[in-house]
Amino acid sequence: MTEETPGFDEQPDVPSGATPEDAEPKPAPSSSEEGAAQAGDAAAAAQTAAQTAGLTAQLDQVRTALNERTADVQRLQAEYQNYRRRVERDRAAVKELAVANLLTELLPVLDDIGRAREHGELVGGFKSVAESLETVAAKMGLQQFGKEGEPFDPMIHEALMHSYAPDVTETTCVAILQPGYRFGERTIRPARVAVAEPQPGAQPAKGDETDTADTAADDKENGGPDEG
Repeated sequence: MTEETPGFDEQPDVPSGATPEDAEPKPAPSSSEEGAAQAGDAAAAAQTAAQTAGLTAQLDQVRTALNERTADVQRLQAEYQNYRRRVERDRAAVKELAVANLLTELLPVLDDIGRAREHGELVGGFKSVAESLETVAAKMGLQQFGKEGEPFDPMIHEALMHSYAPDVTETTCVAILQPGYRFGERTIRPARVAVAEPQPGAQPAKGDETDTADTAADDKENGGPDEG
């Protein structure tokens, strides 16, 4: 016979560290509890979706604002570039005008130098100074124009004397009284010239007379011109 220890009832096996309450089986959740859990999950999902939609809307607003600011910066940059080009263009125009005015004031001096050269008076130290002045003016962009024998152009020539000549076929510059000067595309003084036009009623040139004689000879060989 087995000897029982008084005062101790038999207990089911319980894992170490577990309480007796853990060993007892838990009751299954009821349907109402399951519905409440599903409702809570749905509410949490809806709240998350609402938060996501709000963040998306805010992100769209930030992107729109960023695009607007970027467009503003690009527009300001384009306006600045246009302003900078305009200022540079105006500065260049002012500089060109100032140089043209300076060169215009030097034209009488250059005329005196030209007359002295024509009369053989450009000698010694005066010659060196005059040539240096002409070199500096040329480096600044001053160009002289006007030659005898070129066709008269009222855009760049100013006729001070007029005559007729049998040896010209169009209005021609026969003498340069004062040379013209230009600076870049700007004419700062036209060339002052004497012009000659063809003589009114002048005889045809030698080549034309030869052609007329040849035509007469041909007519004679062919029995003369046809009579009407």
